[in-house]
Amino acid sequence: MLYWFFVKLLGPLARRWFKPTVKGLENIPKKGPAIIAANHLAVIDDGLLPLVSPRMIHFMGKAEYFEGKGIKGKFKKWWFTSVGVFPVDRSGGSKSLGGLLTARHILEQGHLFGIHPEGTRSPDGRLYRGHTGVARLALETGSPIIPTAIIGTREMQVPGQVIPNKGKTTVIFGKPIEVQKVPEDEITHEQLRTLTNRMMQTIQQETGQEYVDVYAQVVKKEMEAAKAREAGAAAGK
Repeated sequence: MLYWFFVKLLGPLARRWFKPTVKGLENIPKKGPAIIAANHLAVIDDGLLPLVSPRMIHFMGKAEYFEGKGIKGKFKKWWFTSVGVFPVDRSGGSKSLGGLLTARHILEQGHLFGIHPEGTRSPDGRLYRGHTGVARLALETGSPIIPTAIIGTREMQVPGQVIPNKGKTTVIFGKPIEVQKVPEDEITHEQLRTLTNRMMQTIQQETGQEYVDVYAQVVKKEMEAAKAREAGAAAGK
């Protein structure tokens, strides 16, 4: 209910704010499962996609988005719930597995599932190496992957910014990558990586981003470590 409240009631205002241009809507199936695999530039990406999709998209988001306190925490929880995001624990192991099982259930029920294969927002606007979870979901369920390009959101909402600026955005839904269902015990790492690389290459062609064959999380940690060293050096002067 919150999803459609957001899309139908707040949608006109949000569209004036985001000014989205949409291409490739014909690539979203009118019914049945599909995975919307998009690059990730800003928090508002998961609010932009529902505005332009003719069908509801379900997303997973890190559990921290739902655990904040105070007005800011409550707003984040409301925002993500309203745009179809369900929480997932990213600490690893069985806790993280629960999110993938929920995603698989969503697809098996014939719905759209949205995910960012980079696993986190780009730290610098470039496109990073994709994780293989998307490919595994596609192979396990036989769901097509729709490589999706999001353009312009980083300029509207830089890291750390809560309320985005007004701006213009573009969403491009690429041609579906059809996937045949494969038994879980027959899925190989080579299959997963080949399908993931194909998906990321298509997204890169649509966005025009520079591609970096490294996980974004690794680069983020390196950037944080560099900042810590600089802060330590400045404090020591």
